Amino acid sequence: MHKRRIAAIAAVATWALAALPAGALDAPVIGAAAPVFTLPDSHGQQRSLGDFRGRHVVLEWVNYDCPFVGKHYGSGNMQKLQKEYTAKGVAWLSINSSAPGKQGNFPPDRINALIGEKGATPTAYLIDEQGEVGRAYGAKTTPHVFVIGPEGNLLYAGGIDDKPSTDQADIPGATNFVRAALAEALAGKPVSRATSPPYGCGVKY
Repeated sequence: MHKRRIAAIAAVATWALAALPAGALDAPVIGAAAPVFTLPDSHGQQRSLGDFRGRHVVLEWVNYDCPFVGKHYGSGNMQKLQKEYTAKGVAWLSINSSAPGKQGNFPPDRINALIGEKGATPTAYLIDEQGEVGRAYGAKTTPHVFVIGPEGNLLYAGGIDDKPSTDQADIPGATNFVRAALAEALAGKPVSRATSPPYGCGVKY
């Protein structure tokens, strides 16, 4: 049963990625400048990547209706990461690239209600309805996570961990690549694992 469930999840994830526009698969290069952008947040304020120059920045592609995202928010895993690293000065930007009418696209008042219900603490939740920022980063899945250094260079891109499932029970035994990347980056060390395969629901461009 367990093997069949994993196979089914893998099949769904593979189909979701295959359904993405080709342009969404072009990712920026590790070590190069991260694509700059300006997006509205869920309170109507314009936020630019440049606003956070001099700080480490996490970009987390999110879709609260995705079961893979639900795994990390339902367990409190994502909120724990947000609180731990924003307390250390990291800017955490949750980005939603779901197009109007597609799964995960909500009006700002609903977004803010969901953030409160889930106890999420991103620095900002950014709305990318046209998918321009998602495509610029090659964001494939929710979640798909990027870590940017204080000078604006990309340090990490990939999955949150090495357990591509929707099962919360997998979290304690997972290697959390995002935590590892942030810990090394904040210590002034090179990120030893700068990429990993992202997993989750395909971004709903």
